[in-house]
Amino acid sequence: MPHTNFFGLGIAPGLLDVLQKLKFVTPTPIQAKAIPTAIEGKDLIGVAQTGTGKTLAFGVPMIQRLAGLRGKGLVLAPTRELALQIDDALRPFVNSANIRTAVLIGGASMHLQVQALRRQPRIIVATPGRLNDHLEQRTVNLSDVNILVLDEADRMLDMGFAPQISRIVRHIPPDRQTLLFSATMPSSIINLARSYMKLPVQVEVAPAGTAAENVTQEVFFIRKEDKPKLLGKMLEQYRGTVLIFSRTKRGASRIARGLKGMGHNAAEIHSDRSLAQRKEALQGFKTGKYRILVATDIAARGIDVTGIELVVNYDLPDDAENYVHRIGRTGRAGQEGRAVSFATPEQSSDVRNIEKLMRTALPVAKHPELSVEVMQPKQAPPTIGTHWRQRGLSSYGARHRRRR
Repeated sequence: MPHTNFFGLGIAPGLLDVLQKLKFVTPTPIQAKAIPTAIEGKDLIGVAQTGTGKTLAFGVPMIQRLAGLRGKGLVLAPTRELALQIDDALRPFVNSANIRTAVLIGGASMHLQVQALRRQPRIIVATPGRLNDHLEQRTVNLSDVNILVLDEADRMLDMGFAPQISRIVRHIPPDRQTLLFSATMPSSIINLARSYMKLPVQVEVAPAGTAAENVTQEVFFIRKEDKPKLLGKMLEQYRGTVLIFSRTKRGASRIARGLKGMGHNAAEIHSDRSLAQRKEALQGFKTGKYRILVATDIAARGIDVTGIELVVNYDLPDDAENYVHRIGRTGRAGQEGRAVSFATPEQSSDVRNIEKLMRTALPVAKHPELSVEVMQPKQAPPTIGTHWRQRGLSSYGARHRRRR
């Protein structure tokens, strides 16, 4: 029977009070399943879609267990933005429990981080690269870490952090609790679990690769040179906040320049931007200064903004699993969202790989001026006309047929 509130999950009264003050009433499925197991001190693998409240699923048990233990908790995250987001999400709870935190991320002052570490934080949130810098300089001690969290573990392995994670784990006592959270469950995650965990309990609230249910998806097959024009059409149709994914940082900069030339308020986030620039872009996106944010996969994890109306995959991701992560940026917190992907004719196999991972067909959208013919699977997804009519909208194709 699903839990309708946080009572009965084993959460301490003080933390329940914080949840109540924050108006968190009903736990998400991953929270309801993961919190009791994690509070018991068991190793855990949590598989859930992005945007389902995984931070509290490990944060609340970690804070509660640290209240009765000596030592520290360590949270490893793949990007600076996600590390900062985790720290922000935990802040009301650690303040209530009188626990200090420290955030160790690249691009920020090493001196200020050393000062924060001297204040003996009980929870450290870090990216692997910067934490290894501190280990090399002997400015951090992990010998008393008794709770280790690997957040977005699949993404960290995608980004090549596996050797750095291994170096970090060598500094942590083997007799610890390990919590691993991931939106997908590739073989690399299974191998990681076998290496670092003791008989972990696996909690899976949706099959690995499952996209959020309330995200409407479409794919346009068009020529590469037609992408800017189609993007302009999309931005005319959707008037809310828009997140655009580029495969490369140069591409992200080029897209952002083009949008500004069209008169749109747009910002960009990628690894060539400084931490201050990335913070300003994300904050401006949250506050409405920028309606459009252009990002790469490396920098996009951790963009937790409620109310993103549309995600545009201007370039398809390098691997199908990243598609699930990208579209998980919209349709968060129970809201509806939309995801539109641009694919060139030769990328039809990439689209089929995405469909295979998600176990569903992507509806193929068509624009009368820009669409191209492409070989489709035997069971072709519905066209844009039927798909949009089901949503009560008129499609470009339908209007075009009426004019003829």
